[in-house]
Amino acid sequence: MPLLSKPVTPAESFPRAAGVLRVIALALLSLLFFAAIRFSLPAQAQRPARVPVVMISIDGLKPDYVLEADKHGLKIPNLRRLMKEGAFASGVVGVTPTVTYPSHTTLVTGVSPAKHGIITNSPFDPYSKNMGGWYWYAEDIKAPTLWEAAGKAGLITASVDWPVTVGAEIRYNIVQYWRASTPDDRKLTRALSTKGLLTEAEQTLGPYPEGYDYELPADRRRAKFVAWMLEKKKPQFLTGYFSSLDEDQHHTAPYSAKTFETLEGLDQIVGEVRAAAERAYNGRVVFCVVSDHGHITADKELHLNAALREAGLLELDEKQKLKSWRAFAWTSGGSVGIMLKDANDEQARNQIRELLRRLAADPASGIDRVAEGSEAAALNGFSGAAFIVGVKPGFKMGGTLTGPVMRMGSAGGNHGYLPVYPDMEASFFIAGPGIPAGRNLGQIDMRDVAPTVAGVLGVALPSAEGRDLLRGAKVAER
Repeated sequence: MPLLSKPVTPAESFPRAAGVLRVIALALLSLLFFAAIRFSLPAQAQRPARVPVVMISIDGLKPDYVLEADKHGLKIPNLRRLMKEGAFASGVVGVTPTVTYPSHTTLVTGVSPAKHGIITNSPFDPYSKNMGGWYWYAEDIKAPTLWEAAGKAGLITASVDWPVTVGAEIRYNIVQYWRASTPDDRKLTRALSTKGLLTEAEQTLGPYPEGYDYELPADRRRAKFVAWMLEKKKPQFLTGYFSSLDEDQHHTAPYSAKTFETLEGLDQIVGEVRAAAERAYNGRVVFCVVSDHGHITADKELHLNAALREAGLLELDEKQKLKSWRAFAWTSGGSVGIMLKDANDEQARNQIRELLRRLAADPASGIDRVAEGSEAAALNGFSGAAFIVGVKPGFKMGGTLTGPVMRMGSAGGNHGYLPVYPDMEASFFIAGPGIPAGRNLGQIDMRDVAPTVAGVLGVALPSAEGRDLLRGAKVAER
């Protein structure tokens, strides 16, 4: 038989228990120590490093300028490099109307103008009380932006001259704003931008462009501020804007010699900014070029406010200024929204409907489409308009209250048309780590850009109506 074990007395069991307790205590202390280290680290250190994104807008960049550069005889190696090394759209279907401010706000929100609230370039102002003011202020944006999403994720954001950024939640922000295009406009920009930022940059770079100056030399200067921002502030998401191509297309026409000369200059700017980004992030950066709309040459004008005056729906004073109105055309390039002062004024509504029917029957008017009710609402633009009217290529809307309803104007590039014409399509190019090389994304919706960039940044933008083009995820119902 085996020997019985000797009973253990309390005195003998105490050292063993104490040893066990010491082991448990040391293990708990170790766990607490490592937990303290983990939770004391910044949020960014706890997750994989995100790849920074630089998104540059070239206002008025038509996709075929890059996709068919050889056909146009264009020397634009930097834009073509983006197409070769990354993904690109064959065309970007824009918003209603296809103008700068609604488009740029869609590019950073992923929703239509009807939802984000930036309806055209300028707020509705029939009496011109706003003295030519534009939708400069970010408080008018009614949807979350990429800057806000990135900021909530702990990323550093920056912007140089992006539209609708006065007061935006951007860490380092040089706003877009002008009044008189005099040196005082530079003071306004300095005051409205991140405190001290423009002064700091100008100490190294010299004066920032003043006011509404969008010639190529001014864009070259803005590019230096973009490069400085990348070098000194190291943002993880930066937006920048250049508009000399749009200006030259307005003054001459799309495909003109001057337009192509400016585009080649902007291509150099793209190369310089991308090089600055690659230096700042040791080559690990996603670089994106977008645009807001294309251009169509037009020289025939339709002045719907003059027609509304003739119909007695608006009244002028002795100085030929607006005295009163029942209906007014909110003009935006190739389209208008006709607003009713009283939404219940059915007499005015019926009168306008008949007026537009008669005008559309005349080919000289250029009217291509008249939408009202649910058909107008489906265009997701000109919120509150009783009617939305679009003209054909070759025509443009005028805003004068007097003179002939249909007349000849100066020839030049124009946009603001309903987004159904191929020549209104915008551009999208993106390259960098994780972006498939040489991928043609086909024709995309402008609302797809923001969720795609959000996906690259690794941030949430659930309010977007578009989809992540690189991951194929539907972000929200359109």
